[in-house]
Amino acid sequence: MTQRCGFVAIVGAPNAGKSTLLNRLLGTKLAIVTPKPQTTRRRILGIVVEGETQIILVDTPGIFPPRRRLDRAMVGAAWTGASEADLVMTLIDAQRGIDGEAQIVLDGLGKHSRPALAVLSKIDLIDKTDLLPLAAHLDRTGLFQSVLMISALTGDGVGDLKRYLAAAMPEGPWHFPEDQLTDLSERLIAAEITRERLFLELRQELPYASAVETERWQDQADGSVRIEQTIHVERDGQKAIVVGKGGRQIKHIGELARAEMERSFGRRVHLFLFVRVTEGWAESRQHLAALGLEDEASEPGRSRSRSRPRTAI
Repeated sequence: MTQRCGFVAIVGAPNAGKSTLLNRLLGTKLAIVTPKPQTTRRRILGIVVEGETQIILVDTPGIFPPRRRLDRAMVGAAWTGASEADLVMTLIDAQRGIDGEAQIVLDGLGKHSRPALAVLSKIDLIDKTDLLPLAAHLDRTGLFQSVLMISALTGDGVGDLKRYLAAAMPEGPWHFPEDQLTDLSERLIAAEITRERLFLELRQELPYASAVETERWQDQADGSVRIEQTIHVERDGQKAIVVGKGGRQIKHIGELARAEMERSFGRRVHLFLFVRVTEGWAESRQHLAALGLEDEASEPGRSRSRSRPRTAI
């Protein structure tokens, strides 16, 4: 049989279910998932094999009106992923319908010439009779080759979606070995795991003001690994919240992140977290580059960030 291989960009508004769908298609957890919008900050590549077809899924950050340099980098990463894909899979939250954020995505798609597929997500949360008018509206836009309906949470419709994606991929050799799941390094996966814990354990806006960087990865003779990570925050008050009274909060976050890393990497992990006040990190080209983000929309200029010495916990 002829091999097929291609790239599918997953785009949509924040919290449309893109990362949950990526994990469901992969059959394992790769992308972090939280109830909070704008959790995904970088493009995450996941590799799925369906028969003789290799589907390279590119999970992108949610598309929304950007304010900070970080926001522009995130939205830029999403549209870059779309422009480079063989197929753009657009997720629409069926509960929310075509709201303002979804319309921004549709307007952006109209400026791209890539083949596109609309996927109504979270269909387990609404009455099925409400889906048909929404699907008809998406079809009338003329943006999509087809409209499918799925629930990434229950798996309903995901098998049909996978088969559709496989059939849509161009003929050609596979780009990755059969057993490869992603191109992300373990260092980046470890940073994402800790960042997920920050989103889940910290309230309000603090997770959005923080970033995680894996600064040291050292394999040990006994097969374990020592990982040192820095959590960047913007102000001293935020640092105090992350650390917690007597260091209890950062210890709790570290314990949960370490357990998840051990499950992901299949080895013992010694995790050391540090908290550093890095003023303006979300506006700094240097720090965005360290996090794997590029801000092509920003004007060239000198970084305004100022880092203070980190505190070990």
